[in-house]
Amino acid sequence: MQEGTRLAAVDLGSNSFRLEIGRIEHGQFFRTEYLKETVRQGNGLDPDRNLTPEAMQRGWDCLARFGERLAGFGAAEVRAVATQTLREARNRVEFLKPANKLLGFQIDVISGREEARLIYQGVAQALPHGDERRLVVDIGGRSTELILGQGLEPSQMESYRVGSVAWSSRYFADNQFTKRAFEMAEIAAKAVLDEALNTYRRDAWDVAYGSAGTVNAVADALAAAGWPTGYVSREGLDWLQDKLLSAQSADRLRLMGVREDRRAIIGGGLSVLRAVFDLLEIDQMQQTTGGLRHGLLFDLMGATQDQSDVRERSVQRLATKFGTNTAHGLRVGKVASHLLAQLQGSALKPQSLPEDPLAERMLRKLEWAARLHDIGSHISHSDYHKHGAYILDNADAMGFTLPELHKLSLLVLGHRGKLRKLDVDFEDELFVQQLLCLRLAVILCHARRDPDLDGLTLTRAGHANSFSLDWRAGWAQAFPQSAHLLREEVLAWQKTPWSLSLSKG
Repeated sequence: MQEGTRLAAVDLGSNSFRLEIGRIEHGQFFRTEYLKETVRQGNGLDPDRNLTPEAMQRGWDCLARFGERLAGFGAAEVRAVATQTLREARNRVEFLKPANKLLGFQIDVISGREEARLIYQGVAQALPHGDERRLVVDIGGRSTELILGQGLEPSQMESYRVGSVAWSSRYFADNQFTKRAFEMAEIAAKAVLDEALNTYRRDAWDVAYGSAGTVNAVADALAAAGWPTGYVSREGLDWLQDKLLSAQSADRLRLMGVREDRRAIIGGGLSVLRAVFDLLEIDQMQQTTGGLRHGLLFDLMGATQDQSDVRERSVQRLATKFGTNTAHGLRVGKVASHLLAQLQGSALKPQSLPEDPLAERMLRKLEWAARLHDIGSHISHSDYHKHGAYILDNADAMGFTLPELHKLSLLVLGHRGKLRKLDVDFEDELFVQQLLCLRLAVILCHARRDPDLDGLTLTRAGHANSFSLDWRAGWAQAFPQSAHLLREEVLAWQKTPWSLSLSKG
């Protein structure tokens, strides 16, 4: 990036919203401003997992202030993400529409594994280069991320639904610190984290690092009391729990190093951290300054692996895990891309499509959908498109935001069957083009071999919301089954705001 370029990262956490701003100087990012507000959205989920109006308003008020500070920034200079609370919230779209407008930038709700990847990148960039095997622990408000890695590369990543805000609300709801409450909180945290034992066992890492709010709060409290700065030990955790039990309540807790905004959630955070130490046999954890925001900033700088490469690996992982037909997926993707290139302009060749950034994104997502269109086939042959859509809607795929995965799931769901039952926005022309090209490609590849595309042309018809598929003379007679399926496709589009017409040849 050019010298002096401004960058900003926004992290919508379950406890706090954070904004970090800086500039590129001598190839490095230097912070110029850091804003943090305790929003506690994680406490604002009702029993039906909807954000309450009060929780949404707190978030909007904060984002309006952040948005004023970001006025003048370009879209390529800002990355904003939301984590576990908005992953869980059933009404997140209701919150995000005003939130995007107030902030002035798109807010991406990221999956747990994508959050873990970004956390590791942020931590790794802040540490000296070396060959040590690292365990990185990030205890947030409603989730805990565990990552194994070496150097700049994470190897194992997972996100668990346990965090300081959630555990404080559940086990310390009255702000009272009792021995029984800590015991129950730790037992519950271990039950959630128990499956981590096989992957994150003690012989899989050399050094444990702690990132973000809970670890920083505990490390700061220990340092203020004279414990070694920058470290958390088992003995230190025991000492801190004794101090909380002596205070008996968060309201009466007076401990140097524990900020006012952390007192209400220190009990839940401490119980989760103690559970992590016990389960993973950690004796000492080193505090680190890197984290999610820094991973976002390094992604913006291009210092980490290209985002499309990360998503490519996720698509390949899903395809392998669910045993898709690789050759057929690539075949469908090739045909769909060819048709999309025709739609984008009759003179546009498929190989030149990526020169347009928007077209490149459309092409990549279409190819990914094609490769994954039969991902549900091992569950059910007749309804595999429905199962495939469910898998993608619930997958934890690195590099993808949840809305991106949902768009992929809609393409997979809609690649066959009735269109009128799809819960999609048919006013989104780009998505409609992708959907049409994918459906036509699946039809043309129905025999599981490369189709004859010579003289087959897909264009926009003369009037609005219309497409036309033309073929050379004799094509329909040469491929009667394909022609029949295409005529059925014309009928399917008649029940949408769009229409498809076929060649008279």
